[in-house]
Amino acid sequence: MMTTTLKAQSITVIRDNNRIIDDVDVQLAPGEFVGLIGPNGAGKSSLLRVLAGLHKADTGQVTISASERDTLLQQLPDRERAQLLAYLPQQETPAWPLQVEHLVGLGRAPWHKPLSGKSARDAQAIERALQITELTHFRQRIVTTLSGGELQRALLARVFAGEPEIILADEPIAALDPYHQLHMMELLAEHAQQGGTVFAALHDLSLAARFCSRLVLIHHGKIVADGQPANVLTTENLQQVYGISAYVECRDDGVVIIPRQRLL
Repeated sequence: MMTTTLKAQSITVIRDNNRIIDDVDVQLAPGEFVGLIGPNGAGKSSLLRVLAGLHKADTGQVTISASERDTLLQQLPDRERAQLLAYLPQQETPAWPLQVEHLVGLGRAPWHKPLSGKSARDAQAIERALQITELTHFRQRIVTTLSGGELQRALLARVFAGEPEIILADEPIAALDPYHQLHMMELLAEHAQQGGTVFAALHDLSLAARFCSRLVLIHHGKIVADGQPANVLTTENLQQVYGISAYVECRDDGVVIIPRQRLL
């Protein structure tokens, strides 16, 4: 059973005298698929990087709670942190012409010592990741020959191969066609349903509303709303944060949003 909770308290990030993240509190619990939404430049990527331990906040702290033990994220050994938490950055480009199977296999790195051979558990996790992302027939393809969408699926497969409890993903479906957008959202939702945690920056508000149990709306580095999709995706919030008027309909299968016009 997955029991890890990630909590950020009073997080502030300052760059060039600008508050990119401004006194943000957020808690992510097992079983949640939380969508991080907001316009370009709202601070989504910066917040994800702080939560992943890749960028130190100027003020505040990130705590990870596992096995009834609270630890500051920065004090957690790198290997243990990598086993618990996986981060998928935005627009990652592989530096080496690896085969897809080898790229996916890098997700197993936190689970064994350097230069040690691949275990049966590693092989099983890699095979499962290839299967669930429908990449088994791509296993021998060189990643530098993949399309943007195919590469994104391979990078997501690498995340799943690592079997983390917490997944932090920065626009994981941005490069995908509608079929694969739905597929990847289903896989992320399934991870949460199995007791894991997902926190993903998303721009497709209708898909976010359909799949996420909770949405965090951020604007100018501050959290404007945090709650169920129907309570966050209101016409007032869309006007205030995105500067648009929109048709919003709450339905059993989610919230349908149709932008109408920009508000100048």
